[in-house]
Amino acid sequence: MTAATDFIVADAQGGPVPLDRYAGQVLLIVNTASKCGFTPQYEGLEALYRRFADRGFAVLGFPCNQFGAQEPGDAADIARFCSLTYDVTFPVFAKVDVNGAGADPLFLRLKAEAPGLLGSKAIKWNFTKFLVDRAGKVVRRYAPATKPEQIAADIAALL
Repeated sequence: MTAATDFIVADAQGGPVPLDRYAGQVLLIVNTASKCGFTPQYEGLEALYRRFADRGFAVLGFPCNQFGAQEPGDAADIARFCSLTYDVTFPVFAKVDVNGAGADPLFLRLKAEAPGLLGSKAIKWNFTKFLVDRAGKVVRRYAPATKPEQIAADIAALL
């Protein structure tokens, strides 16, 4: 079985980022969007990142425009929005597809390891969250409506 940290993703500028740089850390991997009803969760995600980063935790944000075209901007627009609106300091990567033929391989793996409601592999909306343990295994999938602060105890248990 491939660990989440075995993948290579693209940074906001399109350059390769081997996720093995996060090996041994607890990760919260999230598909994000700037114009979604759940967008204010950026604040809670950043709070989790700041609270637990020094204990080996990272939030990894992956913008996605597949749900209601709620992430229409380019990498510069997204970075500016995240920084200026929510003071995001956790890594935000290149825009990805999470469903369909063009789905990013990382998200294919996450969905296979942690299916959604009734075993569905499809991601239903922005801000679906995957908690990954230090070994790179998905521990739990959280629905978009799950607020970041509701995940804090699960993160702390893995640290």
